[in-house]
Amino acid sequence: MNNNMENIIPHDFHIGKTDRNKLNGHNSFVVWFTGLSGSGKSTIANQVENELFKKGIKTFSLDGDNIRKGLNNNLGFSAADRQENLRRIAEISKLFVESGSLVIASFISPLEKDREMIKEIIGKDDFIEVFIKTSLEECERRDIKGLYKKARAGEIKNFTGIDAPYENPINPDLEVETEKENLEDAIKRIVLRLEDKLEIRV
Repeated sequence: MNNNMENIIPHDFHIGKTDRNKLNGHNSFVVWFTGLSGSGKSTIANQVENELFKKGIKTFSLDGDNIRKGLNNNLGFSAADRQENLRRIAEISKLFVESGSLVIASFISPLEKDREMIKEIIGKDDFIEVFIKTSLEECERRDIKGLYKKARAGEIKNFTGIDAPYENPINPDLEVETEKENLEDAIKRIVLRLEDKLEIRV
């Protein structure tokens, strides 16, 4: 622990999350999409955001590759670095929630303990977990980025689903089985669930 932390006193701002939510006309929270690489997380998250944006919802998207190329470009893929990657993303998400935005976060986030950490940082009342359930076989079949092929060839180490584990969420708020459910229907179902939480109740 840094001893200087005891000298840090957070500033108490006059305008808070509740004020911004009232101004925007909707609640702010995080919608966290988790699933294997190639499961369809980013595709579904992007279309969900598009539908909400058309309805006038203030949104902001956070995606794994984009964060890795910028803010977290100093982190690798060890267990410790992966956890730190997610911790930073959770803290960023929390700030966006305070700003009044609906955060659309799409990250593999393979371990249950790390997802619990994320919930604790953001706050369980401001967190909706969406599990994009797609079998490893189907993700490998799609292999849009060619990552599974590289992982199988040993060119990528600690790749989730191959030589690093993915733990299915125990009790997600929403679950989409992409091999069974029509994409359009899944998006409508997610948006409907979010609209209920977006509504400000006096």
